Amino acid sequence: MSGADTGQPSDRTQTTEEILADDGTPWYSQYLRDHRVHVLTVLLLAAYPPVYAALAGSPVSGEAIALLPEVQTMVAVLYFGLFAMSFDFISGYTGYLSFGHAAFYGTGAYLTVLIANGKLVTTLPVVGTVLTPQTPFMLSLVLAGLAGAVLALLIGSVSFRLSGVYFAMITLGFSQVLYVFVRNWDFVSDAPRDGVAVTGRTTGFEIGVPAVDGLNVAVGVLLGDSVSLFGGAVELSATEVSFYAIGAVVLVSYLAMQRVVHSPFGRVMIAIRENEERARAIGYDTYRYKLGAFAISGFFAGVAGSLFAAFRQSVTPENGFYFLVAGDALLASIIGGFGTLVGPLYGRLFEESVQEFLSKSGSGGGLLPWLETNVPSSVLQAELFNGLTVAEAIDTFLNGHAELYVGVMFVLFVLYVPNGLLGTVRDRAGGTLAKAGIPVLRRWFR
Repeated sequence: MSGADTGQPSDRTQTTEEILADDGTPWYSQYLRDHRVHVLTVLLLAAYPPVYAALAGSPVSGEAIALLPEVQTMVAVLYFGLFAMSFDFISGYTGYLSFGHAAFYGTGAYLTVLIANGKLVTTLPVVGTVLTPQTPFMLSLVLAGLAGAVLALLIGSVSFRLSGVYFAMITLGFSQVLYVFVRNWDFVSDAPRDGVAVTGRTTGFEIGVPAVDGLNVAVGVLLGDSVSLFGGAVELSATEVSFYAIGAVVLVSYLAMQRVVHSPFGRVMIAIRENEERARAIGYDTYRYKLGAFAISGFFAGVAGSLFAAFRQSVTPENGFYFLVAGDALLASIIGGFGTLVGPLYGRLFEESVQEFLSKSGSGGGLLPWLETNVPSSVLQAELFNGLTVAEAIDTFLNGHAELYVGVMFVLFVLYVPNGLLGTVRDRAGGTLAKAGIPVLRRWFR
């Protein structure tokens, strides 16, 4: 996935003959040819679990575990990356920073858990009892997105009367109001400050086609499905199944947002970002366009929150509604590249990789456990300065300081890589990778 193309639309629509390649290639083959970078990126991500497993069982297992994020970490990168992409959809393409974006993420997460716990069971005159604990997760997923969209419309109808830092602060205010409200709302659980967990389930939330058992897989570390493929030749753990299932939802969501960005609606979003007064002067109702973009962004933020709750089987006010959740999305967007759509996903991957690499426990690998295991004791006990040994220096400067180094790198990115990872690569390539990378990839695939 390479992000949205923000170039100018063509002056005319292609004819059927032009859609076909010169050699008679069908339109779908032409589409795949023009999106080889997208396909290649998806294939690389799909190959990550088996590659990680192979390296973890190889002679370089120590180095692989130290350097590469776990598959479970990659699952978190996917669902939070979707949230960060929804943040970039509104902030990167309209220029309006939504510091209160966690409100939609938390709403989607809480709604999913409350439906699963039977807290929202309702009886309607025509359809009967709805929102029972047996509600298919895919329906809960859509409802979570719709709840995020409706909340975005409500918040946006007030917030978009302001602009700049005032818009950012009023959205932050709305988010914090919801945060305080949920922390003290006894309806969600007996101890709302501690959050709420899914209870009474013996299986995980299922992603797939509702009512078709063969096309559904449960996600989650403990309650997720493990899958055996090709007669037992390939065994996928519950975490790996969750990686592919959640990744499929994230991919579809990304393609949907990318399609919007490529549409005339998306062109108006970019026009608002570049010069809202000019967009208004040529006849666009910028208020409605901003409100529509905010609703779309809220929808996918709610979907991301629902995926988070489905995988974790719980949610708290701190990891759902707290303003630092939106701060993490902002950090991912800056590192990955504002206005690139998929850049925040790469930014989150970069951030999580650094966090895990500098982790202080061996559960997720990392530099510190690797040094303690592989560096000879004679070296660890060697004195560096004024009685400070190598082991003490490692413990002092590495143990528990991952966030410090992430903060330092964030400052360096702002100063020296202002366009982010993907934005900088695009600048060097002279355009979006889906376009600029095609000539090179054609030589590779021939």
